[in-house]
Amino acid sequence: MRLDDLNALDVDAASREFLRCCGSSRWARKMAAERPFASVDAMAHAADATWSGLDRADWLEAFAAHPKIGQRGGGAGGAGGAGRADTARWSAEEQAGVSAAADATRLRLEAANREYEARFGYIFIVCATGKTAGALLERLERRLPNDPDAEIQIAAEEQRKITQLRLAKLLDKDEGEDTTR
Repeated sequence: MRLDDLNALDVDAASREFLRCCGSSRWARKMAAERPFASVDAMAHAADATWSGLDRADWLEAFAAHPKIGQRGGGAGGAGGAGRADTARWSAEEQAGVSAAADATRLRLEAANREYEARFGYIFIVCATGKTAGALLERLERRLPNDPDAEIQIAAEEQRKITQLRLAKLLDKDEGEDTTR
């Protein structure tokens, strides 16, 4: 999709597209209402500004749309049909470093995920792109002792990073297409 195509969608269709990038329905609706964007950079800045203006409930909704680190299959997702398939594929690509993990590492990830969720009330959120299973496990274990107020801020920042990567995927930026036309 090109930026012009995204700008031309009706509000509901644009909201669905944005929901593929971030599972917060409020964020997606606000982004759809912000259009048209003059450039990809303008959209990225609006995404960050919109995200920072949300509250804990919105963040938790976005977190719930992700699969747990190391979990096979998608999370709750935020889009239907092809959008859900793309989101599941994006999650799998982002967590590619876990797919070759040894069974012992996978088991430790599963246990640490359960501990994290029991402690904080939501799944462990991390921008997993380019990270090995061992690196993800180390980050998870390092964040487990965090204060809950500090941890949700860290998780929200990780979600912001994920959203930016997915916005680029939405606009086929990785394919080399000119997304400013």
